[in-house]
Amino acid sequence: MTTLSIDLNCDMGESFGAWSMGHDLEILPLVSSANIACGFHAGDPGTMRKTVAAAIGNGVALGAHPGLPDLMGFGRRNMAITPQQAYDLVVVQVGAMAATAASQGARLHHVKAHGALYNMAVADPSLARALAQAVRDVDASLVFYALASSTMAQIAADVGLTVAHEVFADRTYQPDGSLTPRSQPNAMIEDPEVSIRQVLRMVQEGRVTAVDGSDVEVRADTLCIHGDQPGAVVFAKTIRDAFAAAGIDVRPVTRESLTA
Repeated sequence: MTTLSIDLNCDMGESFGAWSMGHDLEILPLVSSANIACGFHAGDPGTMRKTVAAAIGNGVALGAHPGLPDLMGFGRRNMAITPQQAYDLVVVQVGAMAATAASQGARLHHVKAHGALYNMAVADPSLARALAQAVRDVDASLVFYALASSTMAQIAADVGLTVAHEVFADRTYQPDGSLTPRSQPNAMIEDPEVSIRQVLRMVQEGRVTAVDGSDVEVRADTLCIHGDQPGAVVFAKTIRDAFAAAGIDVRPVTRESLTA
């Protein structure tokens, strides 16, 4: 009998200068993968270095988290960029994070786009291809995290990357499988019990209930939690407890497990 497993990823290193990590140090022992900001939407060289060190110390897989060059908007505002510009900014950010990891004797495991860049790539195949090609050109062995069962995920696979299909614990879904925009009042799930029911169904059944009540098929390889949400640490612990009770292991994805 095959044991169900899920990768638990969290965005980290999204601070500056004084390196006030927020909840990062508390959440690191609870996750299996860290998506570390590369300095464009958040972070700076010192924060990148220290976050990488903390992740290594907790045995957490290292990921680059490239975003739009929008510090004031935290990378959550859409920008008019061309596919070439998207390619260039991803190459630079992934390269910087790979070097930061290498300086500490480690290697990058994955890449996950941040915020608006992620959502823009989900909606625009040309941007999705630019992001995927940038990652492949830097290091074809990196795992590409993409919205589960999306065109973005298929394009990344077509480019030649190993893809981890990502689902979300604290976001609601639209009938087409996209995430509800944060600008809408029902975008976030703040009740841990509601989140747990959603997550367990995605992992165990490969389905999620959309905001209109319809069922949407999803592939759940990696689950995102947001460390900047209120009660993030309790949220993470509650999800881990629910996984343990359901016999679901938490561990990083591997290229072998994703292509088996």
